[in-house]
Amino acid sequence: MSTVNKNRRRLLGGVSALSLGALTGAWNFASAAEKKAKPNIIFILADDLGYGDLSIYGQTDFQTPNLDKLAQQGLRFTQAYANSAVCSATRFGLITGRYQYRLRGGLEEPIAGASDTIGLPPEHPTLPSLLKKKGYSTALFGKWHLGFLPKFSPLKSGYDQFFGNYGGAIDYFTHKSGVGENAKEDLYEDEVPVHKVGYYTDLIADRAADYIAKQTAAKPFFLSLHFTAPHWPWEGPKDEAVSQEISSLFHYDGGNLATYAKMVTSLDAAIGRVLKSLKDRNLDKNTIVVFTSDNGGERFSKTWPFTGQKTELLEGGIRVPAIVSWPAKIKPAVTQQVAISMDWLPTLLAAADTTPDEAFPPDGDNLLPVLLGTAKPHPRTLFWRYKANLQRAVRSGDWKYLKIADNEFLFDVVADQHERANLSQKNPEVFAQLKKQWEEWDSKMLPITDDVRTHAVEGKVQADRYGSK
Repeated sequence: MSTVNKNRRRLLGGVSALSLGALTGAWNFASAAEKKAKPNIIFILADDLGYGDLSIYGQTDFQTPNLDKLAQQGLRFTQAYANSAVCSATRFGLITGRYQYRLRGGLEEPIAGASDTIGLPPEHPTLPSLLKKKGYSTALFGKWHLGFLPKFSPLKSGYDQFFGNYGGAIDYFTHKSGVGENAKEDLYEDEVPVHKVGYYTDLIADRAADYIAKQTAAKPFFLSLHFTAPHWPWEGPKDEAVSQEISSLFHYDGGNLATYAKMVTSLDAAIGRVLKSLKDRNLDKNTIVVFTSDNGGERFSKTWPFTGQKTELLEGGIRVPAIVSWPAKIKPAVTQQVAISMDWLPTLLAAADTTPDEAFPPDGDNLLPVLLGTAKPHPRTLFWRYKANLQRAVRSGDWKYLKIADNEFLFDVVADQHERANLSQKNPEVFAQLKKQWEEWDSKMLPITDDVRTHAVEGKVQADRYGSK
């Protein structure tokens, strides 16, 4: 077989036209009793956690025993991606199961500041709203970042309860979204501002543990536990003095690897307390627990063996850890299945014996058969764009097309995880085909217009950084 034909076959093998869930039909549970007992679901989302920031993923500077244990008893992904290289855009993909670029709010990278038009439309079906229709109790504790009051809120998009912050980042101790006398607390109980004392990671975890302690097997629950850790500012659980001294929430003049370690290990400990509460209620066997991150790591993260970080479509900016545990159904394993944030909606709905809204078909795949071991991993074709198209990427099978400013690349990201060997000249047909696929996909998404707030300024920064002509 010629090299061209091999490449063509390899490329076409990466194109996923239909979800395996659609091909295999609705999942049949083993018994009537199991069908009746719908699984509880806990979705844990870290913020800016790097691919290698858990010890089970290669971190050697500190240990994350609770998340390691979760991975050892469940399924650990090695090829999981975030929908975006930044936070709010990924959250649109996660909660809708669709490319964020189908919604105006998803064009912001990320959402910054209140607006009457930039947010998750309350009428759009979401993972919590669809589970709620199926009889689930729903709650979100932690970061929302999908639009501000009064038009947008978790309660308007399917959650029964909310405790957390509406915006992107807050100080871990003051819970303010800025620094200075005019900075306001961004901490809410449902849609009412509240004041609490404590390290934010612990406050969120404690609320989740209390919520679980009140649950019974009589009614299933869906709990979104969206931490801000280990997002800046760089503050560990005993760093309240640091909180009083920082001059900017971005904390460009602070932080170090030791502080970052404290932030991640406190996150791990907090998750351990939540999982203990689940076990104490004897609900752990029939509860699906998912853990992942909203994008790649930031300045102190470990992203090895990848290059790049948050805000970049290099693997380090979009490859994330992903773990799913369901003791009653999932056997411990490591999977090479390529996955992305928007897959969780169709996958978890299938596990709950329900389906997406027909008027809003998901772009993600139902991976439940893969999770349960009844189907083998299958190749995917996934797309990204970032900052006014200054960055573009396609993952198709093992191939990845990447464009940064005017620089274009073709990588085999399975063989070359570090993205160093540009194969575009050796494989011109694959290179051209992936570029064409990206253009066709992009034409179906909302265009980036001049009113997109994070387009003009940040786009120029990206162009200057990567040498756009």
